[in-house]
Amino acid sequence: MKRFMAMLNRNKNKDPPPTKLLDLAGQLCQDLQNSSPSLEKLVGAMMECKHKMYFLTNIHVVRACVFVHIHNGQYDTACRLLEYCKAEEKVELVQLWHEIHYRRVMEKQHMDFLTPLQKFRCRKRNPPPISLCPEGLKNRNYSDAVRQQLHRFAAEVTTNPNKKQREGLAKDMNLQPTQIYNWFANYRRRQKSCLPHMENLDNSCPERALTCHTKEQQDKGSYTPQTTGINSEKMEVTFMPCDPRWEQSAADLDKPPEGTYLKMLESR
Repeated sequence: MKRFMAMLNRNKNKDPPPTKLLDLAGQLCQDLQNSSPSLEKLVGAMMECKHKMYFLTNIHVVRACVFVHIHNGQYDTACRLLEYCKAEEKVELVQLWHEIHYRRVMEKQHMDFLTPLQKFRCRKRNPPPISLCPEGLKNRNYSDAVRQQLHRFAAEVTTNPNKKQREGLAKDMNLQPTQIYNWFANYRRRQKSCLPHMENLDNSCPERALTCHTKEQQDKGSYTPQTTGINSEKMEVTFMPCDPRWEQSAADLDKPPEGTYLKMLESR
C-alpha cells in the first residue's frame, strides 16, 4: 500500500501513468477486497488522481470502486463510474450494474435479500446503458412455436408437469428443465391472478354471468330457458279455448259480407 502511494505521487503528472502502476493498483484492489478501510483509502487516492480513467480500465479497480460507493450509499456515483469506465469485461460490468440496483432496492425496502422475481423486476426497471451493452440485452423470450407447444401442453395435459415430463419437454424444445419449471410456475401464477378479476367481472355484469351459465348448460345438454327479472314460481299462464269464429283468414276478413253488393244494386 505504501509502495503504491509513493509510486502514485511520483507519477501523478505523467500521462499516461506507467503500466507497472496500473497493474499494482489492480493487484492491491484484488488483495484488499475484504478490507473496507484500506480499500476505501486506496480507491480515494485513485479517484482523486487526474488520470483516474486509466485506472478504470482494470476490472479489479472498477469492482473495488463500485464496492466502496455502494458501501457509502453513493449509488448514482457507482452507476456513472460503470457507465464511463473503459474496462473490457462487459459481462461483469453488467453484473455490477445489477448489483448496484439490487442493493439500492434492499436498502430502500429494508430487506436482507431479494427473491429471483424481485431481481427480475429490478433488472427490467433498470436496464444497463448502451456503453455496457453495445448489442443490447439478449432477448430471453421464447419463440412463438415454443410458447404454442407449452400452452398446448398446459391446456391438454397439465399445468403442473412432473420431473419426467419437464425433462421430456426440455429435450424436445432444446431448453433446460429449470426453464420449463419456471415457465409453468409463472403460467400457474398468471392463471391464478386472472380468476378474481373474471369473477368480479361476471358479478358486475349479470347479463354476462347469465350468458356464461346458459352456455355451460347448453354444453351439458341440460339447458332450460329462463326469464330474468320475473319470479317463475309466482307466474301463472292460463290458456283459453279458441273461438272457432276467430279462425277466419285474412282473405275472409277482406271480403265484404255476402249479398251486400247485390242489395246495393237493388236499392238503386
